[in-house]
Amino acid sequence: MELSTYFKSFIETEEEPVTICDLDFRIIYLNKAANSAYAKIGGYDIVGKSLNTYIDVETQSKINMVVEWFKESPENNRVFACKVKASVDGYVYALRDENGELIGFCNKRKSRVPDETEPYSIL
Repeated sequence: MELSTYFKSFIETEEEPVTICDLDFRIIYLNKAANSAYAKIGGYDIVGKSLNTYIDVETQSKINMVVEWFKESPENNRVFACKVKASVDGYVYALRDENGELIGFCNKRKSRVPDETEPYSIL
């Protein structure tokens, strides 16, 4: 089985939206959570379209600056973008090929709510 199948499966386990774009700002992937979060603007139907269609000019400018910063160094890989809500932060991550070359970027959210579930609670 191709490794990309495993990576796609892993991204689908994310409970928060993940949106992947190429360097032309074309949306190339949404996970299930992103499909639900962006249902009002088309969900999976926005794949293949320009991210710039769905964001304001100020956000476009900020993402342009972030992408240029990603290009400056292979060490530049993550930028805090916004507070989605009190317990959830949004980040933009660099996506790089096996040679460290920037090939795209993704928007991903991280929850800061501690998990109160007992470890391995299914056992």
